[in-house]
Amino acid sequence: MSFTAQDVREQTTAYAKAQPLRPPGGAPNVLIILVDDVGFGASSAFGGPCRMPAAERLAGHGLKYSRFHTTALCSPTRQALLTGRNHHSVGMGVITEMATTAPGYTGMRPNSAATMAHILKYNGYGTAAFGKMHQTPAWETSPSGPFDRWPVGDGFEKFYGFLGGETNQWEPTLIDGTMPVLPPRRPEEGYHLSEDLVDQTVAWVRSQRALTPDKPFLAYLSFGATHAPHHVAPEWREPYRGQFDHGWDAQRERTLARQKELGVVPPEAELAPWPEEVPHWDQLTDAQRLVGAALMENYAAFATHTDHQVGRLVDQLQEMGVLDDTIIFYMLGDNGASAEGGLDGTTNELFTLNGMIDTIENVMAGLDELGGTKSYPHYPVGWALAMDTPYQWTKQVASHYGGTRNGLIVHWPTGIQDKGGIRHQWHHVIDVLPTVLEITGLPEPYSVDGVAQRPIEGTSMRYSFDDAGAEDRHTTQYFEMFGNRGIYHLGWTAVTRHRIPWETGAQQMRPFDEDVWELYDTNTDWSQAHDLAQQHPDKLARLKQQFLIEAAKYQVFPLDDRLVERANADIAGRPDLLTGRTSMTLYAGMKQLQENTVPNVKNKSHSRRSRCLRAAPTV
Repeated sequence: MSFTAQDVREQTTAYAKAQPLRPPGGAPNVLIILVDDVGFGASSAFGGPCRMPAAERLAGHGLKYSRFHTTALCSPTRQALLTGRNHHSVGMGVITEMATTAPGYTGMRPNSAATMAHILKYNGYGTAAFGKMHQTPAWETSPSGPFDRWPVGDGFEKFYGFLGGETNQWEPTLIDGTMPVLPPRRPEEGYHLSEDLVDQTVAWVRSQRALTPDKPFLAYLSFGATHAPHHVAPEWREPYRGQFDHGWDAQRERTLARQKELGVVPPEAELAPWPEEVPHWDQLTDAQRLVGAALMENYAAFATHTDHQVGRLVDQLQEMGVLDDTIIFYMLGDNGASAEGGLDGTTNELFTLNGMIDTIENVMAGLDELGGTKSYPHYPVGWALAMDTPYQWTKQVASHYGGTRNGLIVHWPTGIQDKGGIRHQWHHVIDVLPTVLEITGLPEPYSVDGVAQRPIEGTSMRYSFDDAGAEDRHTTQYFEMFGNRGIYHLGWTAVTRHRIPWETGAQQMRPFDEDVWELYDTNTDWSQAHDLAQQHPDKLARLKQQFLIEAAKYQVFPLDDRLVERANADIAGRPDLLTGRTSMTLYAGMKQLQENTVPNVKNKSHSRRSRCLRAAPTV
């Protein structure tokens, strides 16, 4: 029986000492690195022309996954990555700025789907996120919050980066926690966002190691690169001068040959068909080829610069002595390469995002500023297709592997014996979370913050680490984005491309039931090069039915192919920060007021009045 004295000096029974929460013994650190808009055939680690030595280094001491898949778009992939659930299951059927009121498209992660950061934090991990966080509902991104769906509300104890789909790499709109901050330096002083993000990540890991060396960490480093704008200093572009004069058709051939040498595609793999809507390189004018080559040089430099920052981080982890006990997931893309630059490319990506077409003369006039502070460039569609070699289509096209297949590297020296191995098991981004749980020895939670959790929908990849020949465990997966849809089952895929990604206007789309479905046996046709729909109509019918079942199960319906229309909250019906207000007074000192936190003047008559307010009197 315990006894409590009035005077601590007379207390004879010792009280229990509070113990810090820690995960199971041996749980490794977890580092997730995500690079934006990198196609399967872009990185040198997967046979592409963009030199990425850090990716090659990690792959040489870890594993490469040749059949890893994403959702074909940024916000949906990121939400699926962090929750282990399909993107429609967690309300992220499309980017947050195009959310609607339909359950699969609300842009709001339900509390019944806690994130990886929640789970690891509540089990003793330090958690931090750096870079692009494109999961927060657009109408909640103002300084007024609410903040429960910001990164700091998603389980990350530290956040430094930006909310939204993209930002200027030279002058980003940064947030530290929930506070808008300015970059530490100006571009002319050598600032670049990717470098800053790695500096911040290293500083945080160092503080964790210094203060709580027994406490493992989860670090999520999500670059804004290589999403447009393709911003990079000219010295990074110099090694690529003239490297793409051969054009995108020849590049596809070169990349496929290299992919076969590396073993990331089989010897019998073929180039998938080229879209008839996109010209071949020899059909271009001299001006188009000049512009196209220059824009691709700039992009390749951007990719190399980004990977160099990854290398700096890896070097620092090694110097701190934590690299061997850190499992790294290096995801080379959250979707396929981007075709959002239009057929000729652009030095101002906002042209195409607003349904406008840049002219080749205008692009040529801006080549001297390419990649710098006065440009906002994006390469042509042809290069996006080449960066997705050997597959069809691009980002946004969830039906085909060009939109959804991305390179994944897993590096974990103490847990992976087959250094430099390749894994051909079929996996999806929702499989990362269950893999992390199995590796850390943590159970799938049935309740988080008092909310019952819906089951995790992914499959752990851990079984494949030790057995290159292990049988696939992720055997069925649906895909859908902007009406582009597909189903994978036991090696077969049934797919239909509904919308072309570089057509950003509000044009009338054909009815969904008029879409033409294709059928591929990827057990024998790795790259979806030979459509078997005519030969196997019964097989196609069964897979189309299976898509309907999966789509109904995961909140995919109703299908929505609207694009620019959904960018307008009045049309989409989602919440709007300023709903019902006809005026707004802005005060000096207010920072980072973004599109979704100021009055919506799209397609409306409006006026603006400016006046100076005197400073408050001093008392």
